[in-house]
Amino acid sequence: MADLILDARNGTGESPVWHVGEQALYWVDIPGKAIHRWSPAQGHRQWATAEMPACIAATPQPGRWIAGMESGLFALQLQDDGQVQAERLAAVQHAAPAMRFNDGRCDRQGRLWAGTMCLDMAAAIRAGAWYRFGAGDTALPTQLGDFIVPNGLAFSPDGRTMYLSDSHPQVQSIWAFDYDTASGTPSNRRLFVDMNPLPGRPDGAAIDVDGCYWICGNDAGLVHRFTPEGRLDKSLALPVKKPAMCAFGGPRLDTLYVTSIRPGGDLSDQPLAGGVFALTPGTQGLAEPLFAD
Repeated sequence: MADLILDARNGTGESPVWHVGEQALYWVDIPGKAIHRWSPAQGHRQWATAEMPACIAATPQPGRWIAGMESGLFALQLQDDGQVQAERLAAVQHAAPAMRFNDGRCDRQGRLWAGTMCLDMAAAIRAGAWYRFGAGDTALPTQLGDFIVPNGLAFSPDGRTMYLSDSHPQVQSIWAFDYDTASGTPSNRRLFVDMNPLPGRPDGAAIDVDGCYWICGNDAGLVHRFTPEGRLDKSLALPVKKPAMCAFGGPRLDTLYVTSIRPGGDLSDQPLAGGVFALTPGTQGLAEPLFAD
């Protein structure tokens, strides 16, 4: 049973991150150009951004976040008065016009990985790429290419396996890589799950303490759990069709928070689309690594 945390009505609610120090959930609304925060103690607030934010990672400094946006990676200082101070850390050289960042998170060592995509998803342009950014970096060289809609990024509990997906309807696949934690280099790419015969497209993901991979089944209203061997273990239902990304949170990291997309058209069968939900997954997650700047 999914509980509604906030009827946020986000166009594309993405990148939920549970901030352990604040005991609060942060996430973004990409087309809404906003960063949101919710906590049981303080409720909801939001900040407007100049560019579309797609993925965020917390830093050790209070109120300071790293964000993948349209023109690059930014350091954002969320101020008490509702304003945002933005500093671009690295520009991105997009492979095609009209692109932005999409899914992203830090590896266990605090390096940010983030993928890019074309705004016109229907065009199915394979211009998407994955970039890695760590402390002291000033440029964003391409690490992995040939993606339409890069998604599903997650790291195993020991950090030695990296997962990612392409959620475009023409692909719908999840891959696993061996991950060199010292250099931040992925290798030995192999198919982890072919989502084509399963309900939903593979969107945003999270990892639990058992190393199982949770991924939103976009269009199917489900969140799937796969074992480290790639076996579908369980699926949890939501009252919306387009869950976008999930994150473990709560005092014991045993709540699975899920953001969602509010599409255009008739929403009479899913009036809560674009909301943020909480599920009881029956397991615990891991604290999200801070960006090591």
